[in-house]
Amino acid sequence: MAQEVLLPKLGLTMEEGTILEWVAQAGDVVKSGDILLRLATDKVDVDVEAEGDGRFEPVAAEGATLPPGALIAWLLSGDEQAPAGPVDQVAVALLEAPAASDVGELQLMAPTATPAAAGTPHGRLLASPNAKRVARETGVELTALRGTGPGGRIVSEDVEEELARRGAAAPVPAPSVDSPSPGQFVSPLVRRQATAAGVDLTTVRGTGLSGRIRRADVEAAAAAVPAAPVAAAPAPASAASTGPRAGQVVPLTGMRGAIARNMHASLQEMAQLTHGFEAEVGALLALREQLKVEWAGTGLRVPSINDFVVRAAGHALLEHPMLNATVRDGAIHLLEQVHVGVAVAVPDGLLVPVVRDADRRTLVSIAEETRALAGAARDGTLTLPQMEGATFVVTSLGSYGVDFFTPVVNPGNTGILGVGRVRDGVRWEGDVPHRTSVLTLSLSFDHRAVDGAPAAEFLQSVSGLLARPLLLLAG
Repeated sequence: MAQEVLLPKLGLTMEEGTILEWVAQAGDVVKSGDILLRLATDKVDVDVEAEGDGRFEPVAAEGATLPPGALIAWLLSGDEQAPAGPVDQVAVALLEAPAASDVGELQLMAPTATPAAAGTPHGRLLASPNAKRVARETGVELTALRGTGPGGRIVSEDVEEELARRGAAAPVPAPSVDSPSPGQFVSPLVRRQATAAGVDLTTVRGTGLSGRIRRADVEAAAAAVPAAPVAAAPAPASAASTGPRAGQVVPLTGMRGAIARNMHASLQEMAQLTHGFEAEVGALLALREQLKVEWAGTGLRVPSINDFVVRAAGHALLEHPMLNATVRDGAIHLLEQVHVGVAVAVPDGLLVPVVRDADRRTLVSIAEETRALAGAARDGTLTLPQMEGATFVVTSLGSYGVDFFTPVVNPGNTGILGVGRVRDGVRWEGDVPHRTSVLTLSLSFDHRAVDGAPAAEFLQSVSGLLARPLLLLAG
């Protein structure tokens, strides 16, 4: 009996997922537990396993971005054929969708059929958003094309084939020397793999849909003997070696899109306010220097300043539970657990893995946990359970030389603590100045749940604990 393979919902906040790569190929006989595909969500890239046995027949294309529960494949037995009805329903839903992500056409792999006209009986042009964009940039008239997509829909490949027939090239900006061409889709997973293997993505020819670079392409490039380098015009000295370049269009999709939606929703739904506070940390810095000497060769990791802040925040939240709460259904719900999220910058955006039960963890345990979580975030190996459930967040820009900033409260929380750089300060004793070391803390909070005075008291509690670092180390 045919078994549906549906796009899984990985976490309560997941709204869509992108099929990065089909690991199983059409016609493969798979067993329960075999990996079928690699899926990108707004938080992580994961391998999706089969939940049954059968002959694998995908019905969604690589690069497609679909909602949880969408039909993406079948597991069939014997000579059984994939049912046509549900596939057609999904195709209709995709065709009627108002927009598609630039990272992939929302198209299905249907049996080969004679291309149909690109219009409907009512004269509406059926063309994907990406095809319209490419046609607009290249001057191709869509009404002159015959679509090869579902229902005769024009997809970007149709426009590209028309350009190839004319012998014309699309007038798009020349690719940068360190990034794939604009037409190539490179998932975060593949980009990290290329970086680890030392592969220049601009030299890799993608074999996926619309020239998308797959993991297999990177593996093949890494195994190949490097070709002689081709001379290229040197980039200006001021140009960044990585990251977006002038003239690029960066779509708000994937992680970037999730960040955009969440932060916009946060500012729309909450009444946010930010307090700045200077904490004296001279004793904390002295203790860290002492631990570097005493713990040398022991294998113990000396806690970072951020680790001290996470532990201090965990304890302070017990005294100020309104900042360890969530607002929903017209009420403030105080939470029983203290799970502190720690923001980690990654090339594709920002991830917030969670230190669970931060109020009960030792400082050494927190230091080990934050190091492991940060490494997993940068390697792309974080799991969804490691990223869910934060009741409060700590985020730091101190390493970038920032003193004060305005962090945005994560939806579902009532507070977030920003950590700035350590800088010189002055404490006066009478007329005598004394040099100090101060750390600027920036607390953003939801004014619906927390007023200004209680927020200031929370900062005083955190500052007081940081001024007595031995208590944080011994507790």
